Amino acid sequence: MEPVSAEHVTTLRRFNRYFTRRIGALDDHYLGQDRPLGEARLLFEIGDGVSLRELRVRLGLDAGYLSRMARALEAQGLVRITVHPKDTRQRVAELTPAGQVEVKEQNRRANHLAEGLLRGLTPPQRGQLTEALGSAQRLLRLAAISVDVVDGAAPDARACLDAYAADIDERFPEGFDPASLVRPHEVSGDTGAFLVAYEEARPVGCGALRRLEAGVGEIRHVWVHPDARRLGLARRLLDELERQATERGYEIVRLDTHASLTEAQAMYRACGYAEIPRYDANVYAAYWFEKRLAR
Repeated sequence: MEPVSAEHVTTLRRFNRYFTRRIGALDDHYLGQDRPLGEARLLFEIGDGVSLRELRVRLGLDAGYLSRMARALEAQGLVRITVHPKDTRQRVAELTPAGQVEVKEQNRRANHLAEGLLRGLTPPQRGQLTEALGSAQRLLRLAAISVDVVDGAAPDARACLDAYAADIDERFPEGFDPASLVRPHEVSGDTGAFLVAYEEARPVGCGALRRLEAGVGEIRHVWVHPDARRLGLARRLLDELERQATERGYEIVRLDTHASLTEAQAMYRACGYAEIPRYDANVYAAYWFEKRLAR
């Protein structure tokens, strides 16, 4: 992976400073209400009710800090904290009627602030900004996703494969038999690898590498959760699988794909894979590809 340039770091930090100041994130009375941004955001995220555990993961907050904020909001009569009906180890936060009123007012003020910012632009400029912000959000989501090597038998690995199998079973006209999935021992250790992509501790993608023959690895089951598609995550998984192959001494990687997976075919070609004759007996494959890895 190439190093990040100082220019890119400086530009991102400059934008962060400008934007947080412009929307009033530094003010203890965010949006003119009697609370800082952290508490305002927590009220918004609680919405119709959510466990403190989920809030901690979603917002990336320290458990103690989250608990203190939740208790402060409870003391103000805006939040009610109860024990989860199905799990006594969990606590659930929900808005009181007063909390619902405050969130409604918070949304009104936030919309007013956004409208005020956009009012100074022409309609084409608003469209340009909206498109740029959408691109920025997608790229920041992708940047925040981690891709980890896990054991092929790990629960997250098997859960991703189950989701992959269910997904393509719906897409393939002939269906899909999960018995065709890779075995844990094939994608673990010195000869193989299983990757899981995590977004906020939730698995959102996977990919597998196994040994095909001497000097040749095979990439299997590159999958991205529907919620994380169109971010560029599939390419990132593919890049990491190629890196794992290089680390294991493979000079060539191969893969196959179904005729209906046109987006996968386009991605493989765009990433330097050349179509080759059939190399396996996979009944679901219609196209076979190969790429020679740089050493």
